Amino acid sequence: MAVEKRVRFKNWWLPWALIAPQMAIILVFFYLPAVQVIYQSVLQQDAFGTSTEFVGALNFQRLWNDETYIASFRTTAFFSVLVAFFGLAIALLLAVMADTVIKGATGYKTLLIWPYAVAPAIAGVVWLFMFAPSVGIVSYALRSIGFEWNHLLDGDHAMALIVMAAVWKQISYNFLFFLAGLQSIPKSLIEAAAIDGAGRWRRFWSIVFPLLSPTTFFLLVINIVYAFFETFAIVDAATHGGPGKDTAILVYKLYYDAFKALDLGASAAQSAVLMVIVVTLTVIQFRYVEKRVQY
Repeated sequence: MAVEKRVRFKNWWLPWALIAPQMAIILVFFYLPAVQVIYQSVLQQDAFGTSTEFVGALNFQRLWNDETYIASFRTTAFFSVLVAFFGLAIALLLAVMADTVIKGATGYKTLLIWPYAVAPAIAGVVWLFMFAPSVGIVSYALRSIGFEWNHLLDGDHAMALIVMAAVWKQISYNFLFFLAGLQSIPKSLIEAAAIDGAGRWRRFWSIVFPLLSPTTFFLLVINIVYAFFETFAIVDAATHGGPGKDTAILVYKLYYDAFKALDLGASAAQSAVLMVIVVTLTVIQFRYVEKRVQY
């Protein structure tokens, strides 16, 4: 029976000294801003902070009575579902294809990883140029087959644009995890199923995909968090939340209310709501995923 080895320090203060820098970073950049958001969410103040009034839960009541905020929730939910579904589906397909490549596998995988190194704002600008109604190469090709693309006027086109940009940006991350999961599956299981007469499609759905389910659920949570919080730069660069408010997801509406409408109380309340959402998703991840996923 293996005996677990534990590190013991001679001085009681040494472990605290070792973790002190990390704890300081967490305190300054996570806990203090969270406390400040909660404090500001119960205040009503002008743009310059010269007049402050305690209003309690009034900012939150205003949010739930604001039709544009509720619409932003629906937009974010729809956007998140599309990004998670297409991001996982395409990444899984590419990982399965890469897992079977023998010649040039390293170059193939390297090309698939590159998009992850692109900044979100740059990704938004690249896709904006490709689909620009007047000069975009993709919009020109679409017009040549009779499809008039204009994301500046059509909300569905604008949503499709930011979904494509967000999925393209995140595919590399999903691809790496799926590929690692595929390579960790014992080949003997697949070979045994092939000997029993199971076709490639049957082997995938009966053996491969069930064994990938912990990785898939982990990536599902990660992609939802990504769509909620890390796509602001893409939306801001590509559509500015338009046309109208058709692509104004929650994080973009928060930015708009805080820095353009200068409604500090409402934006702080929106930050508190987003904080609750991300904490909930994190709890789900650690409760149901971390104990099952093997890295």
